[in-house]
Amino acid sequence: MDTHPYPILEFDPACEALIEPSRLIQPCDVPAHCVICFFKEVIEKVVTEQQAKVVVDIRWEDGPHPLYEIAYHNQRLAFFHPGVGGALAAGLLEEAIAYGCRKFIVCGGCGVLEKGIAVGHLIVVSSAVRDEGVSYHYLPPSREVQAHEVGVATLTATLERRGASYRVGKTWTTDAPYRETAAKIAARQAEGCLTVEMEAASLLAVAQFREVVLGQVLYGGDDLSGSEWDNRSWQSRREVRESLFWLAAETCLELHQLPV
Repeated sequence: MDTHPYPILEFDPACEALIEPSRLIQPCDVPAHCVICFFKEVIEKVVTEQQAKVVVDIRWEDGPHPLYEIAYHNQRLAFFHPGVGGALAAGLLEEAIAYGCRKFIVCGGCGVLEKGIAVGHLIVVSSAVRDEGVSYHYLPPSREVQAHEVGVATLTATLERRGASYRVGKTWTTDAPYRETAAKIAARQAEGCLTVEMEAASLLAVAQFREVVLGQVLYGGDDLSGSEWDNRSWQSRREVRESLFWLAAETCLELHQLPV
């Protein structure tokens, strides 16, 4: 491993770490298909209404992050809440992979960097600007990480089939929501970012490193495109959030043509 003045750029390509998930976690009978959902209230509703069972009781220092299972369209489907931020989300994805999940669709919200993106409008992530820390431990330094082409294609096919309006584009992943300065926002807009969020680059990097399929769909939330931040009450859009979970579930099961 080469040293660098900036430690975050000292990428080590070693396949195994001292704390390696595959050595710590015993694979078990979990679904290959898994939805990663950032909407806690939706997960709680699905658990109650679909009588979901806990297949793995994953716990981190902030509390439980159960890996649930339901039957959907006569297939097994897992799902879990990944917490907030790239580090926790990546760690939980690592564990889900180690337990046996292999095909993932992520659904969440985002800030928008383009004025015309309405609250609830859907964006399929094609790539993520790596303005966070996790991805640099999984992939060599680069400006962006690309989304898995199968994840993107399957999401867009589902949206087309449903007749839903959507965009495909680049997101900006940052660890610091309170440091989204005017200059940084302008720079990200100039390079084509449609949205900003905190996890996409990290999740895409883990998926690429572990050679699993992962696609992500976001819905437009708060607006950072102008001179003033507009919350737009985006987290109150319960119908959008719930429908996005089921869209992710449908899409995830469409990945069945890929090898496990």
